[in-house]
This record gives sequence, structure tokens and C-alpha cells, in this order.
Amino acid sequence: MTYNKRQIALLTGGGDCAGLNAVIRAVVKTATFEYSWDVLGIENGFEGLILPGKVRRLSVEDVRGILPRGGTILGTTNRANPFAYEEILPGGRVMFHDRSDEVLNRLAELGVDGLIVIGGDGTMRITHELIQKGLQAVGVPKTIDNDIHGTQVTFGFDTALNTAMDALDKLHTTAESHHRVLILEVMGRNAGWIALKAGVAGGADVILIPEIPFTLQEVANKIIERSQNNKKFSLVIVAEGAKPVGGSEVYQEICESSGVRRLGGIGALVEAGLRQLIESEIRVTVLGHLQRGGSPTAFDRLLASRYGNMAVHLVAERNFGQMVALRDDQIVSIPISEAVDIQKFVPLDSDIITTAFGLNISLGNTRALIQKMAS
Repeated sequence: MTYNKRQIALLTGGGDCAGLNAVIRAVVKTATFEYSWDVLGIENGFEGLILPGKVRRLSVEDVRGILPRGGTILGTTNRANPFAYEEILPGGRVMFHDRSDEVLNRLAELGVDGLIVIGGDGTMRITHELIQKGLQAVGVPKTIDNDIHGTQVTFGFDTALNTAMDALDKLHTTAESHHRVLILEVMGRNAGWIALKAGVAGGADVILIPEIPFTLQEVANKIIERSQNNKKFSLVIVAEGAKPVGGSEVYQEICESSGVRRLGGIGALVEAGLRQLIESEIRVTVLGHLQRGGSPTAFDRLLASRYGNMAVHLVAERNFGQMVALRDDQIVSIPISEAVDIQKFVPLDSDIITTAFGLNISLGNTRALIQKMAS
């Protein structure tokens, strides 16, 4: 079959995660070896199509050796929405401009026949809006939060999950040695995938996720129960978006200039509340951006490579407006609109929740109430 397209482009948007370079490598190699296309790399997300000098050609030589590297060789940003591009005026005042037409015009000037966008739900949403304005694009889902609808898993999640599990393993020995309650705060935004899976895999005694509002008394009850059974330490893992019953998420006091608040601080809130209910020493560890970095796991390298390969084939087929996805261990494509309509949360009737119950892990509320919520 003969294809008309001879030049494509790709960019990485949103927060970084392990596996981005694996996608870039797969796109460049597939485009080069399968179709003899040229590939342009757009630096720093959509911002690279607004600012000058941010586009470069990518050859197979350029992607040599990047497979095991974390981050992205193209750079990324989560503050460059072309529909609300930020301008800081003298005196610190902020204005936002719609520069989406500039993005489309720049791609036309470059002679780009198809754009591959690698990003999370925010980046996919921007891509969908640009597609509605005529952009020919294909999406590749990434996020450590694993909260993009329509795919079983996003690359970057497995590496972050293993980092969180490893942290629990290390905290375990310290907690046991000092007879302490150690709280680990992990990322995930409003989805509890990292906390839940890492907690089960890492032997946590309490797992607090956004999908299940918790009570401090339930957490304290679990710690007291362990102490009465001569287990003088406990491990608590809490997702950054978790919240107490009747309460709300905890945000950091420092806000971005755009006004978007960042989640963070729930670990300290749990610590302060538990100090009123138990006598044990309590310490908090915030894992933070360690979850984003590092060499990708074998799972993430493979998934990212499969995603990148499929994305190029979708461009070849002119099947634009699609996002690659994993379903039943097969790489498929779905409309990007389907991916951005719904956020993927932990279902309360999942077998992982059932497994946590079976392992006598506290989820911060009574089992009866959680099962009622699930039904």
C-alpha cells in the first residue's frame, strides 16, 4: 500500500513519567523503518508550536540509547494550554490568550501530515479541542495516576507503582525497628490506583484512597488492634486526593499563577488527627516527584513501545482523532472523545478491594459501608 504522508511530528505534554522516551523511540523507528517518513520533535509540549526555535528533526540516531531513560528528551510542560496561554504582565498580573490558531498554522507551515500527542487527560482534552478545529492527530495516553478512561493502564503507572512499593518496603524496617506508625503520602490526584495497588503489594496495614472517605477513628482502630496483637508498628499509605468523611481534599498553600491548586498535605492531616487518638510515635513521608522519575520498568517500556508503534500505524491509515489503548492485552484505538469524557476511578467492587479485605487491611471505613457504597 502507498501512503501520501511523508512528515509527522510528536510532542509530550503534561507531567513527566517513565516511558515517554520509549514512545518517542518507537515512533521514530517505526516511522523511519516502516514508512520512510521524516519525524519532527516538538519541544515542551504545545508551547513548542507557539514559541520559535522549538522544533527539531528526530532521526534514529537521535533516539539511540533513550529506552531506559526516564523523563522526555523533548521536554514537557503542564502550563501551556494553547486555548488559555499564560502571559505574565509587568507587576505580576496574569492574562490568558487563545493561541490555538497559531498552533494549527505552525503545523501547516512545517508541512506536518499528522501529529502524535503523548500526554495525560489534560493533554488529551486539549488535543480533542484542537481536532475539532481541524488538527490531524493521534493520542498516546500516559500518566502515573492511571486515571485515563478507555484503557486498562497507562504507561508510567507501573514504574510509579513500583517506586511506591519500594518505599513501603524500606519504611517497613524502620517502622518495625522504632515501633512507629509511618505514613506514606503518594500521588494519584483524585484516583487511588497507586495507593491501593502499592499498599496491597507493599504490605500496608491501612490504605486511604479518594474513592473511600475515611474516618480517623477507623484508622486508629486498626493501629490499636495491631498493638493489642503485639504488633508495635503500622504502615499507612494515603493517596494525595484522599479525604475524611464529610471533609474535602487537602491542597498545598502555594498555588500556581494560573490559580490551579496542587494536592498535597493529607499525610500531615492524618498524622495530626492520629496524635489525638493513639500514643504511638508517628512520622510522615511524602514520596512526591520520586514517583515520576527513574528508569521505566519492563512493563512500561513494552507498553510505551507498543503504543508508539500503533500510533504511527494510525497516522498511516489516516485514522485521526483516535487514542491508542490497552484492552485485553491488545493494543487498540478508541476515539479521544471517549477518553476525555470520564475519569477512571477505582471501582469499589474490584477484586483488589476484595483482596484488601481478605488481607485484613483497613481502607479507612467499615467494610459494610464500603460494600454499600459499591452497590
